[in-house]
Amino acid sequence: MSRTGVDPDKVLRLGREVIETEGRAVLELSPRLGEDFVAACRVLYNCTGRSVVTGMGKSGHVARKVAATLASTGTPAFFIHPGEAGHGDLGMITGQDALLAFSNSGETEELCALLPGLKREPIPVVAVTGAPASTLASHADVHLDVSVSREACPLGLAPTASTTAALAMGDALALALLECRGFGAEDFARVHPGGQLGRRLLLRVGDIMLTGDRIPRVRTGCSLPDALIEMSSKGLGATLVIDPEGRVIGIYTDGDLRRTLDSGADLRPLCIDRVMTKGFKTVAADALAVVALEQMERHRINVLPAMHPDGALAGIVNMHLLLQHKVV
Repeated sequence: MSRTGVDPDKVLRLGREVIETEGRAVLELSPRLGEDFVAACRVLYNCTGRSVVTGMGKSGHVARKVAATLASTGTPAFFIHPGEAGHGDLGMITGQDALLAFSNSGETEELCALLPGLKREPIPVVAVTGAPASTLASHADVHLDVSVSREACPLGLAPTASTTAALAMGDALALALLECRGFGAEDFARVHPGGQLGRRLLLRVGDIMLTGDRIPRVRTGCSLPDALIEMSSKGLGATLVIDPEGRVIGIYTDGDLRRTLDSGADLRPLCIDRVMTKGFKTVAADALAVVALEQMERHRINVLPAMHPDGALAGIVNMHLLLQHKVV
């Protein structure tokens, strides 16, 4: 192997050629989609077990990704290594499952060795290959053609455009099935509880708000210095003002304090009723936490009282809590 160094013009030209070649390979798939694609979707949709996805080598890497995409979009799926399947792992596949097999040549020895056993169950097989006349394609119940005119590799050897095309076909299957199953954003969040999207679509204000004695609050008629002590002790940068019936009638924040100081007023004799904000914003305790975030950003505030449906105080939430729970 002779090293030539990094020639900027050459690497840019080759990089662009690879992207253009792989882009064409994917675009060439679209006109081929027809009855076979519908049939493949029907096989996986009607499967009462799981979609078992398999492939060897680079096709195996594609298969692993497709299995993960299927599982995260409403189609129960897992990856099985064809070599291990031939040595016992075939027992992981049940009669209720369906097999989705990736092989560019369609002649992968480890995959073809599984076909007789699968047919005895029988388990439906969807093959994704670049060779419609191959052994795997001819023995499958449904075949999807992902052949490419040429690989993006300048040597024409490394699987590049072919793996990109196979991956695109796998994604097309997964997302078509997502639509068939009516799998929505909340379903996606349910299977991604650890991700930011899951938190944004599942976490509610009531899950993170502070309640009880942790809510900063003072009674009407309270002096401003006493209100500031309550704000400081609770550490939220605000205090709610409560009337004798327990209703929230105002809020006083760090921003209000700055405005009070800017006015030149003497803080000591001031009553909280005179300086509190009466037209304050609130959020429903059962609202999504992201709704609280949107309100804070829209109105440029950092704290919101959380209310029950009957208007009673439920808790309080601020930007720090949203950050802490990774809603932001």
